[in-house]
Amino acid sequence: MPMVAGVIVRKIKDKIYADVGRFDLRLNDKVIVETEHGVEVGIVCEKEKNLQKGKDPIGKIFRKVTQEDRKKIADNEERNARAYKTVAQKVNDHKLDMKLTCVQYTFDRSKLFIYYTSETRVDFRELIKDLGHILKTRIQMVQIGVRDESKIIGGIGTCGQVLCCQSFLRDFSSVTIDMAKDQELSLNTAKLSGLCGRLMCCIAYENDTYKNIKKDLPELGSVIFTPEGKAKLAAIDSIRERVTADFGNKSFKFFTIKQIKDANEKENK
Repeated sequence: MPMVAGVIVRKIKDKIYADVGRFDLRLNDKVIVETEHGVEVGIVCEKEKNLQKGKDPIGKIFRKVTQEDRKKIADNEERNARAYKTVAQKVNDHKLDMKLTCVQYTFDRSKLFIYYTSETRVDFRELIKDLGHILKTRIQMVQIGVRDESKIIGGIGTCGQVLCCQSFLRDFSSVTIDMAKDQELSLNTAKLSGLCGRLMCCIAYENDTYKNIKKDLPELGSVIFTPEGKAKLAAIDSIRERVTADFGNKSFKFFTIKQIKDANEKENK
């Protein structure tokens, strides 16, 4: 079994495994790695481990990034910018229904990745022909979703921090409006949506905590037993882990969730 490390490559931050060879690598080390697409720049994101060979190809780390490599990486960034203008012009010339997100050369410039979003299927065969003649390299079109678009472009979220998908989030999990309901958030989709227009990923972070806090509690409006007798469950404050009990005649009292669970268990024995 080869000794491999997890490496993220390209702006889309795909993760691959690459044979580390003789190198002593640390997290966030920049490396030059051979992949199925050519020679690329990667960042170590997962510590070394033994991995059985499976269906997915394993790359090979050539070296840690050198000063000479950094010069070529900077030169590639300039080439990316020039290629972007060329691709954007050609997309416009061919009147294609697609939104160009970014373009990126591999380190050895043997391939150019073109990332785009579109709500329809795009026939870009003529576009690839034109670009191949102009840019003299292999072209790979990659259709991405709006979340991946935000991951590539980046930005600042409503929390004032760099977008999670750009800074640390590797995989997107499912986020539903029911999660917002469980957390008693305002169901205003404009306020719950991120820059990508989808529900914010952070809504899922604390969902399990809220579900565990509310576990075994009845629905709002249900009759509950409290240390002071029967009442209706008027509200649940998950942050403070307490509930509001309605005794009628505008008489409300607070109890901890533990007090309510204990009282109901005692009553049901």
